[in-house]
Amino acid sequence: MSEDVLIVALTGMPGAGKTTVANYLAQKGIPLLIMGDVVREASQNEGLEPTSGNLAKLMIRLREKNGPEAIAHLIANKIKTMKNEHKEFAVVIVDGIRSMAEIQVLKRVGQVKLLAIHGSILTRYSHIRERARSDVPSNVNGFDKRDRVEMEVGISDAIALADETISNNDISISELCEFSLRTVQKWIDENKIK
Repeated sequence: MSEDVLIVALTGMPGAGKTTVANYLAQKGIPLLIMGDVVREASQNEGLEPTSGNLAKLMIRLREKNGPEAIAHLIANKIKTMKNEHKEFAVVIVDGIRSMAEIQVLKRVGQVKLLAIHGSILTRYSHIRERARSDVPSNVNGFDKRDRVEMEVGISDAIALADETISNNDISISELCEFSLRTVQKWIDENKIK
């Protein structure tokens, strides 16, 4: 069995279905770390309201100050802590990868497999409106602006270089979850063989 932790890193544009997949896998017993939660925690620590604009500005500011992998370092530290606390710790889901620089940081603490969830802009906007979180853009133009911010930090490269991609257009939530679980189970099985 490999001594490395298998890190299943999820990427995709906002509203593609990453959170749905992440939560489903967590319900199956796989620990979950969410990159966006780290940014939201940082916004609370700075006394910022967690609006879409504030979170985007903070994410960019953190990356300007600490490099494009700034948030991944915080996640890597959490993974190291989990490894130290749980000897049987073998797999973790990291939701919200936005750049290949983040993947390089995670590779220092485990074996990384990158899963991209893809959705059209209309599919994604529909999903994001259903969330009703404070950072949801009020219209498609605001959503397009958010997409551009995501692309500026390198998410396009992460999506393009993913180990696997699942299209979340015209499939049910249960199908999305089933496809994701099959992919992750395949990676878990491969990781145990090595």
